[in-house]
Amino acid sequence: MKKKILLKVWIVLIVLTVSVALVANLTLSISFTAIIILSLSILKFLGVSFYFMELKKAHVFWKAAVLMYVFLFFVIIIILL
Repeated sequence: MKKKILLKVWIVLIVLTVSVALVANLTLSISFTAIIILSLSILKFLGVSFYFMELKKAHVFWKAAVLMYVFLFFVIIIILL
């Protein structure tokens, strides 16, 4: 059962990676492209950390710390754009 879930997550990560590459080649505005790429990269980060680093089974503190880090990183980048 666990291998099926990891395989599905891995396939989603590959799809997100290809999506980031396709979005990077589109002729959109730079800030809009950056927001899309950043959002997809955050999804990839969360997928890797929760499934492959097994943060899903970790203490609530570590889950909250990772989510706060992602949220603050996203907000800071959006402000800088």
